[in-house]
Amino acid sequence: MSTQSIFCFLISALMLSFTPAHAEKPVSGYDYLLPEMQEMQDDEFGNPGMIAVDAGAALFSKPGENNKSCASCHGDGGSKLDIKNIARYPVYSIELKKPMTLRGQILICQNERIGGPALEYASEKALQLEAFVRRLAVGETINVDVSGAMSPYYDAGKKLFHTRWGQVDIACHQCHDYHAGRTFRGQILSQGQSNGFPGYRYTAGKVVGTHERITGCLTNLRAEPYPIGSEEYINFEVYMNARSNGLQIETPGIRY
Repeated sequence: MSTQSIFCFLISALMLSFTPAHAEKPVSGYDYLLPEMQEMQDDEFGNPGMIAVDAGAALFSKPGENNKSCASCHGDGGSKLDIKNIARYPVYSIELKKPMTLRGQILICQNERIGGPALEYASEKALQLEAFVRRLAVGETINVDVSGAMSPYYDAGKKLFHTRWGQVDIACHQCHDYHAGRTFRGQILSQGQSNGFPGYRYTAGKVVGTHERITGCLTNLRAEPYPIGSEEYINFEVYMNARSNGLQIETPGIRY
């Protein structure tokens, strides 16, 4: 057995040797930050994630190819948007017969209603627009409805969250359910809640969304990540956002 295989086996065995550390209620990743990082997140001028929010605000007001902007429908600075609706995403689209993420809805408006220029799901501008819109609902309680037509997608996301990934052979829930609050590789493990995303990832030095963060985790586990915006990641997001129900939106959060 190779050294890498022995390492993976020992880590996996360690993960299974504990009962869940969290459990009854969701806890924001903010609560696992060092005080100086909490202070950085709370400071609107010191939070580095606000750069993406400001860029998204500029895009929100920028006319598309048909001379309309997001603000044309939703008011200057998004003043006409319902922040409670923002906190409900992902939602089920009856028209498309599938879940719609907040970024997906923004892209429909950008690419179809204001005439482009068209943005890809994984583009930086799409991420910036998502960061701006979700920031409008900061402090709002997450309330994702996974009943009815959303139920199968929630179940699919939960299955992915409990799937062992890559050469390291570890599932998301083994870190974030069993070891929240413990230190691993110099970082404090959180519950992996999504209420701070899009957020600034301190170790990466940039703003990432939920899909980008999952990609980072899968890569660390030496697994092949899915494309940003894929069906699998959308299912992941349905489960993870619903798992954060009851927490307040913190976008842009700061995370390790």
